[in-house]
Amino acid sequence: MLSHAVTIEAADAASVPERDADHALVRAAGAGDMAAFEQLYRRHHRRIFALLRRLSGHEARAEDLLQEAFVKAWQALPGFRFESAFGTWLHRLAVNTALMELRSRRGGEDRETDDSALEWQGTADSAGQRTALGLDLERAVATLPPRARAVLVLYDVEGWKHEEIADELGMAVGSSKAQLHRARQLLRTRLGGHDD
Repeated sequence: MLSHAVTIEAADAASVPERDADHALVRAAGAGDMAAFEQLYRRHHRRIFALLRRLSGHEARAEDLLQEAFVKAWQALPGFRFESAFGTWLHRLAVNTALMELRSRRGGEDRETDDSALEWQGTADSAGQRTALGLDLERAVATLPPRARAVLVLYDVEGWKHEEIADELGMAVGSSKAQLHRARQLLRTRLGGHDD
């Protein structure tokens, strides 16, 4: 009898839309239920990590930012207003975490030369061919200067507008457009293997 009740509960839980399931977990986690927060982490950490890896350009830095974003989420959960999906809210919090870190480093890393971190160019796989374009693209994006990389990821991948990017990064809209142009040109050069 007990196993039948558990099966019905599991079936009911599976039919609940993801947003409602997340909101139930948010309510429990906001009240201090660590197991509920762990479930939220398991449901969302891969997508958030992928985003942070693109924004930071470094796997280790993305790991740090992921932990920082989830700590901030844990602290902010009691104030979550349930006006949007938890995933959307968490996504924005993670982007803001990465952008705050980028703003704190402003200037230093952005002055790196365009030739930095290009060791991977010209490497061949076992058949003597270039590696898959997707892998090349990920690696090339990771080599971009931080602000150019952030603008590229936010605009081309995340679908933000230049006004939103400019506001978040503390730059003029024209600077956001210029950084996007710079990032795209650097990618073309790096992926095409020629200098423009």
